[in-house]
Amino acid sequence: MLARPEPFIGGVDFGEGPRWHDGRLWFSDFYQHAVKAAAPDGSVEIVVEVPGQPSGLGWMPNGDLLVVSMLDRRVMRYDGAGLREHADLSPIATAHCNDMTVDAHGRAYVGNFGFDLHGGEDVCPATLALVQPDGTVEAAADNLLFPNGAVITPDGATFIVGESFAGQFTAFDITADGRLENRRLWAAVPGTIPDGCCLDAEGGIWYADAVGRAAQRVTEGGDITHRVETELHCFAVMLGGDDARTLFLVTAPGSHPDEVQGLGQGRIETVTVEIPAAGLP
Repeated sequence: MLARPEPFIGGVDFGEGPRWHDGRLWFSDFYQHAVKAAAPDGSVEIVVEVPGQPSGLGWMPNGDLLVVSMLDRRVMRYDGAGLREHADLSPIATAHCNDMTVDAHGRAYVGNFGFDLHGGEDVCPATLALVQPDGTVEAAADNLLFPNGAVITPDGATFIVGESFAGQFTAFDITADGRLENRRLWAAVPGTIPDGCCLDAEGGIWYADAVGRAAQRVTEGGDITHRVETELHCFAVMLGGDDARTLFLVTAPGSHPDEVQGLGQGRIETVTVEIPAAGLP
């Protein structure tokens, strides 16, 4: 068990998609409809407003920002001047789009809920979308139970995605064109709901447990090696900071808009860990 996390920033409705990039922590705030970047001193800049509710973030090789627009099932592209559509995910996504991991070539892997989570529909599988750098969209993997946070290993050879409602991480080999094959169980994490996650230099995955008010580190095969408890529910994590050993924890009182929208009660907190970040995102 690690120490209790320290406060970093507050005033968040519901944060998602934290990414350490260019010396700042970037994140989406669903219900403030904005992508923001927080400097180490806690100052926060609004980078771009996304009316369709922003979620997963990533970058193209030329530095353009990609951001998931959840409600209209699109990936948007921001070049610093304007926001435009990069990809239409509606042929693949059967519900709100969510987290995204972008590889070194600009290929984006985007999950979706698969069903109306907040409307009370029964859980059903979703298809993960692959967006090629030119914006073309195809199915990457199907029959995933709420594909959520995902990582890519430093060699670019393996993609590992958390299935929130299966309580597990599922791995794939990445082919030369970015497609996924050789599906296999990477780690079962029963009793938890894996949400946003990140990879460290020893191959462990830190993941937010959306029901456990905690972040945990799991290794291949399912061993839990570390745990950080949070006061609020933890929905995403990211390793960053100057030495890549600061674990940022994105927390909120809940995820339903009725619980958090417009209230600014969410937080981002930090704790120092021993093993630095590796891979993507």
